[in-house]
This record gives sequence, C-alpha cells and structure tokens, in this order.
Amino acid sequence: MIGPIRQELLSGISDSAQFGKLRAALSAFEDLPLRTEHFEQAAEFSNICRKAGVQGSSIDFLICAVAAKEAWPIFTTDRDFDVYRRHLPIRIV
Repeated sequence: MIGPIRQELLSGISDSAQFGKLRAALSAFEDLPLRTEHFEQAAEFSNICRKAGVQGSSIDFLICAVAAKEAWPIFTTDRDFDVYRRHLPIRIV
C-alpha cells in the first residue's frame, strides 16, 4: 500500500469508532516508501493520458505509476482506472 491510498481510505469517515476500526485494519499493510522514480513515472503517465484527451488526478497517476513499477494490480471500483488502462501498462482487479 502507499500512503496516499491509506489517506484516501480514511478521509471522510466522521465516526471516530469507524475510523479507528479501519485504521486498525489497514495497519496490517505496510506502506511502500515512495521514490523519485514513482513521481517521475506518475508525471509521464499524466502526460501520456493528457495527450490522449484523458484527464486524471495526480494521486490517480501516482497509484498507476507505483502499480506499474512494482508490478502490482490495482484493486478498485473507480471507473477512471478503466480509462487509464487503455493508455497505461496497469492491471485492474
């Protein structure tokens, strides 16, 4: 897991008990330290998609970059990633 995913999962949970339960469950997953190459790849992916007329958030492209560099699948129900997959070397589950 990467820190921005942890943050997105925990953001918006107003009930402190639910927040605590999810935080505890997520503690089983260690964060991968992000490196310069991840951020550079994210920028390249953003540029590739933008050239193809596809817009996305910086965090989405960071997720795609880490997944591609680390050979990880992306577990999501976010349909934006189906669009990115047409242009980027990512796997969606």
